[in-house]
Amino acid sequence: MHNRKKKNNQKTTTYKKAITKTKGKKSKTKKDGDSFPLFRFLGSERMTQVYGVVFMAFAVFLFISIFSHIFTHESDLGFIHKLPDMNNPENIGGKPGAYLAYYFTHYLFGIFSIGFSLIFFLIGLRLTFDKTPLRILKTSITTILTMAWLSMVAGFFVYDSAGLFVAGYFGVFTGEALWLSTGPLVAVLIAVIAFLAIGIICYNLSIKSLGNGIAKTSIAIGGSFMWVFNKIKEQKTKRETNPKPRKTKKKRTDADLDTDLSDLYITNRNELQDEYDVNKVHFDLDDPAEMPLKPELEDEGVPFDIRNDLGSNLPDEFTEENEDNEGDEGDAENGESEEGMLFLEDYDPRADLSTYQLPGETLLKDYSVKEVDTAVMRAELVENKNKIETTLKHFNIQIKSISATVGPTVTLYEIVPAEGIRISKIKNLEDDIALNLAALGIRIIAPIPGKGTIGIEVPNKNPRIVSMREIIESDKFKNNKYDLPIGLGKTISNESFVVDLAKMPHMLMAGATGQGKSVGLNAIIASLLYTKHPSELKFVMIDPKKVEFSLYSVIENYYLAKLPDMEEPIITDTKKVIRTLKSLCEEMDERYDLLKAAKTRNIKEYNAKFRARQLNPLNGHRFLPYIVLLIDEFGDLIMTAGREVEMPIARLAQLARAIGIHLIIATQRPSVNIITGTIKANFPARIAFRVSSKIDSRTILDGNGADQLIGKGDMLISTGSDLIRLQCAFVDTPEVENIVRHIESQQAYPSAFLLPDVPEDSKGGRDDDDDSAGSDNIDDFFMDAASLIVQAQQGSTSLIQRKLSLGYNRAGRIMDQLEKYKIVGPAKGSKAREVLVKTNDELREIFVRLGIL
Repeated sequence: MHNRKKKNNQKTTTYKKAITKTKGKKSKTKKDGDSFPLFRFLGSERMTQVYGVVFMAFAVFLFISIFSHIFTHESDLGFIHKLPDMNNPENIGGKPGAYLAYYFTHYLFGIFSIGFSLIFFLIGLRLTFDKTPLRILKTSITTILTMAWLSMVAGFFVYDSAGLFVAGYFGVFTGEALWLSTGPLVAVLIAVIAFLAIGIICYNLSIKSLGNGIAKTSIAIGGSFMWVFNKIKEQKTKRETNPKPRKTKKKRTDADLDTDLSDLYITNRNELQDEYDVNKVHFDLDDPAEMPLKPELEDEGVPFDIRNDLGSNLPDEFTEENEDNEGDEGDAENGESEEGMLFLEDYDPRADLSTYQLPGETLLKDYSVKEVDTAVMRAELVENKNKIETTLKHFNIQIKSISATVGPTVTLYEIVPAEGIRISKIKNLEDDIALNLAALGIRIIAPIPGKGTIGIEVPNKNPRIVSMREIIESDKFKNNKYDLPIGLGKTISNESFVVDLAKMPHMLMAGATGQGKSVGLNAIIASLLYTKHPSELKFVMIDPKKVEFSLYSVIENYYLAKLPDMEEPIITDTKKVIRTLKSLCEEMDERYDLLKAAKTRNIKEYNAKFRARQLNPLNGHRFLPYIVLLIDEFGDLIMTAGREVEMPIARLAQLARAIGIHLIIATQRPSVNIITGTIKANFPARIAFRVSSKIDSRTILDGNGADQLIGKGDMLISTGSDLIRLQCAFVDTPEVENIVRHIESQQAYPSAFLLPDVPEDSKGGRDDDDDSAGSDNIDDFFMDAASLIVQAQQGSTSLIQRKLSLGYNRAGRIMDQLEKYKIVGPAKGSKAREVLVKTNDELREIFVRLGIL
């Protein structure tokens, strides 16, 4: 009975297991049936192997691309930044390899990012061979930590644009931040600790074994030195114990020397007789000239400087050989001294943007006429000549000769009057000549400076456009040696007119609306962009109309300067204009302080000293770029701000020339209430486009002529006593867009050039410094500066100036306040001040006591 129940229980259990197994199979079948077939295929074992092969292939390609990028990074960067004539990279991986290597090296760990190829290759091996005993996670972490450490250490030594290639963004930013925030000693100590930590954790490095290895190496090196020392000592002892017998030399006489020479002669003669036929080769034994192998004796007329005691009867060959050897030894000594000297390479301001390429001429359009109808031109010249002669004859004015100089828009007719003709009589006929020629814009120059002739300028019937490309391609522009070259246009004699803004040193521009004033400003900007590197030139652009300079906003991080808290690089708001002008005055004062400390008189001498590394940046010295202030509509600023704008501009015009700040001011209303006497006195260079009245012409040029221009770029420029008529170079909007697009496509600075920060209520300049020097008001940056000084434990004014982007004067005032409240000690000359506060808690107590926290 019991056995029967047991058997029934076993059958029931077996039945339940069978039912459970069947249900599991059904549910599994249902689950597999519900999944999409494509997903099953992509997750299959075969596709996993394909993924592995792809990873390994990518790893090999990445390794080749980065390794090739080490040698071809210059061409790769030129291709990536789309520089001219660099359409194909030299990278072995081609264009994909150039892009891949660029992004891995620049945005990660520099050239050490080549370690990623190992990680990808191991992942590919694991996917392809599932049973491969690889520890991918540990190897990947170890590789990444190693790359990060190498990148950081490389960041200690590279600071310019090459740093991104060597150390990458990670290395440059972490290395530089660590170096500047903690100092060199602590930074190196942290790097060593990180090295040991990585070695212990990732590479199972034992400190004990490392110490033993260093000790064994030191013992081995010391033992080697001891062995060499013992060998030298042993050889010296042998020489002292067993000295070699010296041969006694018999003093040689003149007879002995003659005997030796005779033997030498006879021996050589016998050898010659064996080689040649004696009948053909004959020597006269009595004639010393016939003895080619006998050495000549010393010539008594040649002085000798014998530097040994071997005697005076020596052949010339012996003495010359000694002299040659002595000369060689002297050369060797000189060479060693030259090799031993260390020459410090000059500072290159362009190093930060070493790959920057200036714009090419192909970005500009060529408007020049390829073929000129000379017959039509000659007919026009002859017709005008006859009309001028006829008009003068009507008024009984005789002329000797007349010649014509054809310009792009105006032809100059030079007249030589007959004797006894008064010049004023011809000059008064200006309107009559214009009436007979039926031409607008006739101008009489009586007399032409430097010539005994009278000039009559007559507009051409078919004027020609002067393109900016013609000026840029001209030899006068290409071969100039100017500091700030400006190509304005062409003269009547078709010569390119190029001037140096640094010598002008400021320019005043006026003209009625639509006469070419804005085009002239664009020509000036284009000229400077074609010749100066971003490190050498900065623009401050003020545009009350908000549309003239808007195209240049994209080159903010290349060529533009602005206040630290300004978002837009082109200044349009009147309040910001006033602050910017005050900031430029502050910059001017700071630069004069630097020139005074460097004992130089101008920016050119100062930068030459800085390039030669004769000025220490730790003392606040820095490379000074030229700054060009451009104001498009000055009249609008005077109407809205008045004296607040006029005074800083007058101050800059009076003082800023020597320190490289130059002003270019344009207005369409050249009235006396806009262009005051204070401004005119400091703007010797003036450009006048066509104006509406003689009064405006006299306001801008101190004479007539601007009201007689024909417009469309026709202009007069005065650089002192001379007045020159030009056709302004034409730069269209698409050409400006091409130039700024070319600049924008290249590597840029992290930010625009920052001017000294000036509060809105500041008066600016040296007066503000004097008024606020003894003020009890705590500066807005006092807390930031104090925290920076306590954290760095270095009381340096230049540190505050550099970290907080402040001017030198303001940073100095903050340092005085820090000294007043016992945060830093007194000044110690060129050394950094002692920091009296050691912890942030002490500093916080001072802030609370002052009521600023």
